[in-house]
Amino acid sequence: MKLLIILKRMSKTEKNDFTKTYKDVGPYLGLGTQLAATMILMFFLGRWLDEKFELTPILTISFAFFGGFAGIYNFIKSVLNLNEKNKNEKRT
Repeated sequence: MKLLIILKRMSKTEKNDFTKTYKDVGPYLGLGTQLAATMILMFFLGRWLDEKFELTPILTISFAFFGGFAGIYNFIKSVLNLNEKNKNEKRT
């Protein structure tokens, strides 16, 4: 709500600058959430499988590490793709 009030008070050039800035950083805002969600999801999947098969926490640990590596891989891949996209947009 406060953001809308602030946007109404801005001049047209200020709005364009704000919109451009948000457009530039917007794709990066969800990367941390994706990383954390992947790790947490894999941890709880491993925990559930350990309980289901009555194992020691080997699957919990394995899935947590796999989730961490998969999350970091996805994070790096996304950042590289976004950087490449930004470079291509600036060239044109």
